[in-house]
Amino acid sequence: MHQFGSRKVVIIGAGHVGSHVAAGLLANQLVDEIVFLDINEAAATSEVYDLKDFCTALNIHTLIRTGTYADCADARFLIMTAGRHRKPGESRRQMLDGTFQIMEKIVQPISESGFDGTLISVSNPADVVAEYLYRNLELPRSRCFGTGTALDSYRLQRIVGNLIGMERSQVQAFVMGEHGDSSFISTSHITLGGINLEEYVRIRPEHADKLDFERIEKMVRGAGADIIAGKGVTEFGIGGTVASIVSCILHNERRVISVSAHLRGEYGEDRVSVGVPCLIGSKGIEKVYELELSDDERAALHNSCEIIREGIGSIGM
Repeated sequence: MHQFGSRKVVIIGAGHVGSHVAAGLLANQLVDEIVFLDINEAAATSEVYDLKDFCTALNIHTLIRTGTYADCADARFLIMTAGRHRKPGESRRQMLDGTFQIMEKIVQPISESGFDGTLISVSNPADVVAEYLYRNLELPRSRCFGTGTALDSYRLQRIVGNLIGMERSQVQAFVMGEHGDSSFISTSHITLGGINLEEYVRIRPEHADKLDFERIEKMVRGAGADIIAGKGVTEFGIGGTVASIVSCILHNERRVISVSAHLRGEYGEDRVSVGVPCLIGSKGIEKVYELELSDDERAALHNSCEIIREGIGSIGM
């Protein structure tokens, strides 16, 4: 891996997601340089000038420009956001064919560029794309992974916090599995204000009915679709999620985040990328945490992995 002297990020895809990833990085002043790559050069150039105005207003001095795949050679991060938008009423898996027509044109120039940084994939279907990139770019799994269920977990924190009137940062909980309709909440590992769920309900029995996790799980799974139904796209949440992961790596925060990691026997699964809690630090994924799951949770994870494998198989991997 290169020893990077600067904090350079290449974002592939200058649409709603790519531009909001850039805005998240800029607002937190995490990087020195952002380079956009997009087949629509005019759109990418327009995003650059719009973000330059954003930076001018906020006195941010990050360099922003469009570039070529040669810029990947010395990039610290490559953020993959290429792909079409998810349409109202559409599942992430329905985006598979369109996304991979784009991915097939991208992988080779990335590989030929000599990129050796950390690749964070956002494009949907998130887990299938993460596995495709891992298998084709020959990067270590510590530096090639997807955002997975990180955003789902943040949505879970928000929803639970709202339901019981608790600051969302005090809700520690993971969504695991596919970033999609087979995701599940690991209720056996939820703490509220540092108190495990069972004990919390004993102390606050008036919250028991509010903590109906069958209903909450449906709310979390449907959160993205609800946003898309109202405004046509999700963008701010995932932009903040990527900025959070980048910050974790750059500052060696060593936080546990549920990202889509390539499994090598963990949870009895192999050769599949799926959302599981991972320790994220300066080296990327430093540890895949293999949690003790209930029988139902383990079955739900295996189900997610089978669905992801079907997607992987459908593109000939």
